[in-house]
Amino acid sequence: MSGKNRRKKGRIKKKIIMILILLLTGLSILFSLNFNNLEVTTKKEKVKDKYLASITNTVPIYQLEKNNKNQEENNPTNNPSELEEETSVLVEKESIPRGTKVKTNDKTIEFENKIYQWIQVDGKDYYVAQEQLVSKKENSVLEKKIYIRSTTSILENIESSKIVGLATKGEELEVLSYEDLKEDGSVYVYQVKSGETTGYIYGIYTSYTKEEAIKNYQAEIYDAIHSKVKNTYGGGEAIKLDFYPNEKPTFANNLMPDSVYALYLNCGSNTINNIDAYIEFAKNTKINAFVVDIKDNESPAYPAKTFEQLSPTNYSHAINSYESYKNAITKLKEAGFYVIGRITTFKDSFYVTDHPDTAILDKNTNQPYLHNGSYWPSAYNRDVWYYTLSLAKEAVKEFGFNEINFDYVRFPDRMNSVSDRVDLKNQYNEDKTEAIQRFIQYAKDALHELEVYISIDVFGETTNSTYTTAYGQYWPAISNVADVISGMPYPDHFSSGSYGLSKPWNNPYQLMFYWGSYATDRQKESPTPAKVRTWIQAYDVMKYVDPNGINYGANEVENEIRGLYDAGLTGGYITWLSNSNLDKYKSQIQAFQIDYGKEYNHE
Repeated sequence: MSGKNRRKKGRIKKKIIMILILLLTGLSILFSLNFNNLEVTTKKEKVKDKYLASITNTVPIYQLEKNNKNQEENNPTNNPSELEEETSVLVEKESIPRGTKVKTNDKTIEFENKIYQWIQVDGKDYYVAQEQLVSKKENSVLEKKIYIRSTTSILENIESSKIVGLATKGEELEVLSYEDLKEDGSVYVYQVKSGETTGYIYGIYTSYTKEEAIKNYQAEIYDAIHSKVKNTYGGGEAIKLDFYPNEKPTFANNLMPDSVYALYLNCGSNTINNIDAYIEFAKNTKINAFVVDIKDNESPAYPAKTFEQLSPTNYSHAINSYESYKNAITKLKEAGFYVIGRITTFKDSFYVTDHPDTAILDKNTNQPYLHNGSYWPSAYNRDVWYYTLSLAKEAVKEFGFNEINFDYVRFPDRMNSVSDRVDLKNQYNEDKTEAIQRFIQYAKDALHELEVYISIDVFGETTNSTYTTAYGQYWPAISNVADVISGMPYPDHFSSGSYGLSKPWNNPYQLMFYWGSYATDRQKESPTPAKVRTWIQAYDVMKYVDPNGINYGANEVENEIRGLYDAGLTGGYITWLSNSNLDKYKSQIQAFQIDYGKEYNHE
């Protein structure tokens, strides 16, 4: 090769080298920008999956945007020379749930002394703080402590619901682990440590800061209402109760009728073994539900495993065999009825026989206090809560109840005169109203996991808005937590002169309308009120109330129901007839053949 050709090739080679140097310099400038403390670097690494992590439900994500510090509207001279140099900044675009899977690589940006990593969400490019990306979804929950927003039970484990402690409003708890991250990034259940107690709590009762935890929900509304309520009879201070919203679920595989028309059936063998006759009767009416006893005081329906383990006396007094009871409930369900299991809660003489230490104590005798012929385990006692809930859960699993109705969810009535004589064994120094609301919360959490609703029976007196009741039932607090609240405004339980009626028991429409109007007003005092489904009197006026009282036939029953519906309580009714006499029900059949919900809703 000639020298001329060699020189020519050398010049070409030098040009190629210069071009490569210029290209590399350009790329270096392109990928090593430094605008006001923002630095972009890249590494060639394949895209991989990671998960967003946070100490709260959501994670903020950002995009890189150009920014001009001196916008034209702030530059009246409109002189380009006075415009500052264009810069790039990270701008928060939205927050998305932690646990979200994203695409990422090792491309990072340093902005304001913090490293952000490139991610891709729904095909769009974003950046997220580098420490908020983890390789495993189970590592998405970063908080090491949480605060209690609503006082709640600490459970040994979620499956058994055994209570090991109480976490109180504003308390800081150490987070040990968690179970189940929900779609919105919130935690379903935390494992926590409170002092020396380790257990589980539901995440819905927690906040991430103490400041948020100690607040009351919409205090300007609900504190204003409940602070005016007097504690005249020692039931408790309404202002201390919890009014954070409780979601009222609709279970797709267990739909509750909008209006429930229910007949009550006791668990006597004559009733349970005659179930076909009740079904046949109901088919000729608009009755769509039955309330059947699981346990009444000293009347356990069947030999439950819970009785065998926790109350042998109840077990030994079971009225029906397991098979006959199951047969009756199965027939009701197969006939298409919505079936509700009723449990007397804090009135259980047989349980006290087995566990006298749980009973309300008579300090004069150092024995369980006998109240109107029955013994009551204290509503403060968590072992009693566990026993009652265990029975409810067993009944749901064994027989398929659609709903559990808790009756006697209260302390004994008319006990102010003996308050110095009895020891209620108040383990956690709670008001009566607090204990009752917290039991309902506890039962609701567990039964909702089984996709079953809960209803709570309350005295008719609870619609009075000026005081908390002596036995601990406060309508707004109960309605806020339960799925259904069932008042018991039996006309012959009201004294003469109630609502201006000389004999309210002989005026069922007026009585129910007046009472129902008060109940409707009380519903406005809760952010998430329950459905109202009311117990109605299906028995004749008791002779000791009024020997000249009326008999309750179809007309009287219909008037009760219409009084409720006219007052706005359209959730339905339940007949209270303690002996469940079918002939009595037959005498009232015309009242049960009306579809009140359809009529009042003009469907």
